[in-house]
This record gives sequence, C-alpha cells and structure tokens, in this order.
Amino acid sequence: MKISELFVRQGSVEVEGTIKEITEPRTFNKFGRELRVADAILEDDSGTIKLTLWNDDIGKFKQGDKIRITNGYVNEYQGEKQLTTGKFGKMEKIGSDKKKSENPEVEESGEAEEEIKIGEKEGAEELLEGEEDF
Repeated sequence: MKISELFVRQGSVEVEGTIKEITEPRTFNKFGRELRVADAILEDDSGTIKLTLWNDDIGKFKQGDKIRITNGYVNEYQGEKQLTTGKFGKMEKIGSDKKKSENPEVEESGEAEEEIKIGEKEGAEELLEGEEDF
C-alpha cells in the first residue's frame, strides 16, 4: 500500500518507505514511568506521513533507513495523520538509502534485516491510548 492511500483510523496497514528525518526525542512521565517519543517523516514515491517512534525504537532507526511497517495504524493528532505500529504491529529495517557503508563487513552481515517487535515497547502505547495531550 502507498502512503498517499492511508486514511485516519485505518488499521492493518502495511507500507514501506524511507525515513527522511527524525526529531530529537522528547521525554515525559506518564503514570510514574518515563517514556520517550520522537517523530519521523516516512516517505515513499506517493508522499509522506509522520511516523511515531517510541522508546527503544528511537535508537534503532536513522535517517535514510528503508523500513517496512506491518499491521500499523493511522491516527490523527492536532489535525495531522500519523502512522504508528501500535501494540501489535512491527517495524523492520529493510535497507538504506546510503550509497555504500563505510564498513563493508557490516553490510554483508545482514544487519539491515534487524526486526523490532513492537509488543516490547514497555507498554507505552497502552499508557497513552486515548490521550490527546502530552
């Protein structure tokens, strides 16, 4: 599916794109737990969408990474569409826009196939479900 085809409250989203930028993470406390969130811009040949990265996911992806979202969800925050993996989705790196790695051994090791299980996000999505302001 293409980014331009996504709509608010759409579930079971499967999309691939390239991370064009990632904002500095924000930290906040929710129910006594410290959580981190950063926004990324995901792009494919049809358009862009804001992608929400939580906690450990923030350090696992960088600008230029090609990723695949499986079982994602599109929500809306302050009038803008946002893509998230939610509790049951997953996000995996499938490549990079970089021409050549500075360390060819890393490129050959298959590191680009790193998979992140979203259910391991320390419950951040559960804590924020239904929250509009943070």
